[in-house]
Amino acid sequence: MPDPALIAALRLTLTPGVGPRIRQTLIDAFGAVDRIFAAQRSELLELPGIGPKLADAITAAAQSDEPERELRRCDELGVKLILKGTDEYPAMLSELPDAPPVLYVRGELLPQDQLALAIVGSRGCTYYGQRQTEKIAGGLARAAVTVVSGLARGIDGHAHRAALNAGGRTIAVTATGMETVYPPEHADLSDEITANGAIVTEFRLDQKPLAGLFPQRNRIISGLSLGVILTEASRKSGALHTARHAVEQNREVFAIPGPIDSGASEGCHDLIRDGATLIRGVDDVLEALGPLRESIRVPVTERGRRPKKNDRDEPSEERTVASPAELLLTDQERQVLDAVAAQPEAVDLVLERAAIEPGRTLATLTMLEMKRLVRRLPGNRIVRSS
Repeated sequence: MPDPALIAALRLTLTPGVGPRIRQTLIDAFGAVDRIFAAQRSELLELPGIGPKLADAITAAAQSDEPERELRRCDELGVKLILKGTDEYPAMLSELPDAPPVLYVRGELLPQDQLALAIVGSRGCTYYGQRQTEKIAGGLARAAVTVVSGLARGIDGHAHRAALNAGGRTIAVTATGMETVYPPEHADLSDEITANGAIVTEFRLDQKPLAGLFPQRNRIISGLSLGVILTEASRKSGALHTARHAVEQNREVFAIPGPIDSGASEGCHDLIRDGATLIRGVDDVLEALGPLRESIRVPVTERGRRPKKNDRDEPSEERTVASPAELLLTDQERQVLDAVAAQPEAVDLVLERAAIEPGRTLATLTMLEMKRLVRRLPGNRIVRSS
């Protein structure tokens, strides 16, 4: 039997005229989703933004069997529905006040996708923008960072492809339903992403592309990510909506500078002037990100190479990461960092545990301190940064 909570959330998603703002108004007024559909028409009309037409649509939806039909169609298409509040729902996205109550997912979302960065930019990108996108996206993928973008033409498509070519994972957030691939020339790319990541949307299966839905989906792109990177964007680029969502969601915003006289990079330059972090490469991004809220297991990688695979093309080894900056460490730095505990302890214990010549260990600890991964404390003690 279908989960009643999932059916209720799906019923709200399928109700015509109910977007993120109206949905939040309804939830604030009635609490649980099922109580919305138990409300009287007169109660609905008392809420701001709800007129007779929308009140009638909500009342009619309460009696509809459309959620059950949508579920059956999802089963046929291999699309999974993930309910907000469950363990499978992306943790960072669930913190947003306007997070979708249910996500449509084709492919698979993994715990390691919490270590994700979004890359967005212009649909009509230049060769410079394409080159920089491929460099950043490929480098992040080789460092075991999931690349998030919107499957659009231009920068989005290049970001997804570069991540896949580097052997990494990527997530595409679409402004259409799963029955429609937009743009249509990205149908093959969509299948590749499904096999090496996930396609995610909040929209019903048969939703066609509408101009107003693209800015709406951008909050999900930033919501799934630790930060947003703009590699090329004019002042009129829709990618700037994603940057604004990132600021509102307390995510990091990064921008790649372009030629100073290039109109294609004016949006990036404005962001840098207003406080976005200027980046030149992957190292700048990972070093700027602070410690993660909780440690994440990711595939082992070697600097500049694809994630290690075994003969079955599966990750052969994983490591625990507490900060994105750890992805930049050498083998020796990683070995010494692993010897440092989360609680303060004497440096002598670290020297003994690291099993490296003491002088090299002390020098490496200094480097880790400069990278803000460990902290020295009074009394010749040391601890991992938190």
